[in-house]
This record gives sequence, structure tokens and C-alpha cells, in this order.
Amino acid sequence: MRSHEWIDQRSLALHDAVAKKLAEHPELLEVARRNLRRWLAQNRQPALLEWQHLLDTLPFNDLLALLRSTDERARRLRQSSPFAGVLTPQERLAILERYESQPV
Repeated sequence: MRSHEWIDQRSLALHDAVAKKLAEHPELLEVARRNLRRWLAQNRQPALLEWQHLLDTLPFNDLLALLRSTDERARRLRQSSPFAGVLTPQERLAILERYESQPV
């Protein structure tokens, strides 16, 4: 079984890749906005509302920094990340395989 630390590190690696891709293609932020609209229509859970507020108010570079942050708030937010679909399946799989190949 993988530790919470391992899961957090894998999530951080995925979100670092998302941040890099958003830096090159800021228009991909619309993917997260669409996800949030769809998810919030079904469930207005606090973390999703917090993401919506952040996407609406946080300066772009601060958002990228949040995605890469190791603080507790960023860890918590990554657990309900709206950035699904920003990375291609191949980009995501490469990161997941890198982490799966690590010893337990």
C-alpha cells in the first residue's frame, strides 16, 4: 500500500506538469473552469467552491505557484483538482508510470 506522502508527491508531480502546460497555454485554464461548472451543478462542495473563487480572483502566476506549492492548503486542494483534462492521457500516464515504478 502506498503512503499518503507518496500519493501527495505523485499529485504534486501531476500538478507541476499542469502548471508548466498552463504557463505555455493559458487558454487551457478554461478546461478547469468548464470542469468546475459541470461539477458544481451536481455538488457544491466547499473545495470546489474554493477552487472557483481561486480561479476567479487569483492572479495567473499565483495560481501556478499554488499548483506547485507543498503547503497544506495546496495539498488539500489538489485532492479535488479541477484540472482533469489539461494533461493529455500520454502526459498523465508518463507521470503515473514513473511513480508506479518506484519501490513501495
